[in-house]
Amino acid sequence: MSSPIFDDFLTKVMSKVKSKDAHSMIEKELHHHLLELSQSFQNREDSREKAEEKAVQEMGNPYSIGEKLNKLHKPRIDWMLIILFTIIGAISFLPLIGNAPGSLFLEKQAIWFTLGTIVLISFLFFDYRKLKNWWFLFYSSGVLVLLYLLVFGLSAGGVKRWISFGGFTVDVATISLLLFFLAWSGIFTKSDLFNGWRQGMMFGLFWIPFILYMMLPSFPYSIFYFFCVLMMLTFSHISKKSKVIIITANLTTCLLFILPILKSSRGSLLSERFFSFLSPEKYYEGPGYMYILIKGFLADAGWLGNGLNGNSAIQSLPDAHTDFAFPYLVHSLGWAFGIFLCMLLIVFIWKISRNASKTKDSYGRILVVGGATLIAVPAIWNILMGLGFAPIIGVSLPFISYGGTTLLFYSAVLGIILSVYRRKDIVEPSEI
Repeated sequence: MSSPIFDDFLTKVMSKVKSKDAHSMIEKELHHHLLELSQSFQNREDSREKAEEKAVQEMGNPYSIGEKLNKLHKPRIDWMLIILFTIIGAISFLPLIGNAPGSLFLEKQAIWFTLGTIVLISFLFFDYRKLKNWWFLFYSSGVLVLLYLLVFGLSAGGVKRWISFGGFTVDVATISLLLFFLAWSGIFTKSDLFNGWRQGMMFGLFWIPFILYMMLPSFPYSIFYFFCVLMMLTFSHISKKSKVIIITANLTTCLLFILPILKSSRGSLLSERFFSFLSPEKYYEGPGYMYILIKGFLADAGWLGNGLNGNSAIQSLPDAHTDFAFPYLVHSLGWAFGIFLCMLLIVFIWKISRNASKTKDSYGRILVVGGATLIAVPAIWNILMGLGFAPIIGVSLPFISYGGTTLLFYSAVLGIILSVYRRKDIVEPSEI
């Protein structure tokens, strides 16, 4: 119900609120209060016009209200996360110093880090809510990308993850993971999709990407995808009964799917990697050699390390700038630096996770939870892998391991998380 008196009051209030994104929410809230006050005055036998005038007077000075609301609903920037991103980004250059890749990779890393910063800032100022209704496009694009990889993808180490465009090699599997992350965050905002027979359809949609990742084969991406989707489901507003059914069905299917693969692939590279983790000495001539090699490097690290330059022993460690960046840094800079790096990553992940509890919008909360999972799972696995406490399956350390596409991927995820935080005070709580 429109009222010239109310409209004039709201216009004056909005003139002091700089955030355009917050205008709709503030106008809705203030208009609701004005109607309540007006109705209470009308119940005391005041005319409608007189009641509206009294309601406006009761609210107070519109300019003062606008200034207070401007402070309350202004966009926020999580400077702590940005500072941590910068520190971790600076550490990403250390594995390239005194390492086999040389100065050429240092220059490339500087370029990729600059591009990653641009991607982060772009998503930071982008309104994440515009992504919610595009879930079907993201999902179908992710599936098409993986199908294209299976047919035309470049194979390296027995895995099809890359596509070549005019001399540039792009890690398309990583891009598909971003697409599925955005797709499922949108799906979980639509509770009606998980009622009745639609649960079976969602079950199928969940397993199609997982199976395609296994066909590449890319076991790490299957793990990241699995945990990311289940964590977003756990923190969504879908009914508890549906959550229990879906999680139980997926975990059961996962066990029924994985165990036969490990059993049938006994003697293959996949099974050897898992069994060599349990008994490295038995597979010393194969994958077990890496566990023994890393154990030796870590034992020789000491508290202060052996230095980044002039350390010939570390040159025998393959992928010291990618998958094994953590043991390389521990061996070169010591356990003191390794502990510092672990604490830094823990604070980084904890800070991201804290943002989920501060977000009123359910879609934004799901995005933050999924993004935190996509960063936390690889980080934890890589460190445990570098310490010999997890199987070696080719997992890079987020923001630190060398790799252009993966750095852009993590920057995009972090940018989306920062975008949610930026609008946490100017977005209306989702209606459930």
